[in-house]
Amino acid sequence: MDQINVKAWEGRSRTEQGGVTPLMAAQIHATLGSPRNRSPKSGDALPPLWHWCAFPPTAPMAELGRDGHPATGGFLPKLRLDRRMWAGGSLNFYAPLRVGEVMERRSSIRSVVEKDGKAGPMVFVTVDHAIYGERGLAVEERQDIVYLAIPDSYTPPKKLPVPDKPVLHNVVPMSETLLFRYSAVTFNAHRIHYDLAYAQEVEHYPGLVVHGPLQATLLMQAACDHMGRRPVQFDFRGVHPMFHGEALDIMAVEDEDGSLSLCTGQNGHQGMQATAIWEGTV
Repeated sequence: MDQINVKAWEGRSRTEQGGVTPLMAAQIHATLGSPRNRSPKSGDALPPLWHWCAFPPTAPMAELGRDGHPATGGFLPKLRLDRRMWAGGSLNFYAPLRVGEVMERRSSIRSVVEKDGKAGPMVFVTVDHAIYGERGLAVEERQDIVYLAIPDSYTPPKKLPVPDKPVLHNVVPMSETLLFRYSAVTFNAHRIHYDLAYAQEVEHYPGLVVHGPLQATLLMQAACDHMGRRPVQFDFRGVHPMFHGEALDIMAVEDEDGSLSLCTGQNGHQGMQATAIWEGTV
């Protein structure tokens, strides 16, 4: 891989306009919301992380790669590694975004780093986002994306056990329908989430892969419900793929400083780890 050409993507930036209309909010709520609550209406505060539906990719069909993602080489660096994953991220929340308002996302590539892992070469791309609503800066976000070669067979990473005494434990079924709907509301055409033949025969996963952002959103919802308010900071990272067909455990333990350490899990091991921090605990 050409180190000079890869590093040349650092510092690239773009600005996008977006938003969540009342109809989109109703669709997201139908996918993720509790039946006990009504769908957010125009002017209501957007639940945390729903802004991930506000800036859908608009690449035409001819510009999509085999995996369904927009082909690299535009804003993101052009790489010869076919597996792409949203590995984790960090968010700081300053003000709520609103249903129906015009939003702006200013993005820049912080770093492009090549590494050699057990599975071969890997490239980590870190993207910074600043999301503005009509009242100013609302969210600052770091997004970590990892690229690697598709292996010949599925080799799972080391399994980390879930907490044995969580302060919250929710169980969410992971059906094909939920994964399809989340792909639809985020306009994410990555085939590992809805095309079982592709996921198994091309990328060699045992099943459909549960979206990282979907797991993060479920953890965020559980954190907000448990504390009764939104956090000011949220960090997350994937440690093991989660698959459809098995329910997802949503669990948390309370830290001494008042923050929550959360995780998703299946069959007793973790899939995503997250930390939620509230004002007064940092």
